[in-house]
Amino acid sequence: MSGSGGAYAYKAVSAVALLSSGVVAGTLLQKAWQAATSGKDGAPDPGDEDRRLYEILAVAAVQGALTGVLRAALTRGGAVGVRRVTGDWPA
Repeated sequence: MSGSGGAYAYKAVSAVALLSSGVVAGTLLQKAWQAATSGKDGAPDPGDEDRRLYEILAVAAVQGALTGVLRAALTRGGAVGVRRVTGDWPA
């Protein structure tokens, strides 16, 4: 089962990783923010005029980093899974 089947499976896994990493990162960030602030507020939204700019930028930076790490982990895991099933590393 080597060849293009692995490439198609890998593309599907990559698409799921792309979509889910942002959602998971947002959820993790909200929980971490609530834990850090004793559950007072959720993480600031960029459109929230009552929040300071540094809070908004800090949250955006952390969420971006979390998204990138999760996307890389899910994509790499998908590639490893495709190799285990097909014997080929996806290109």
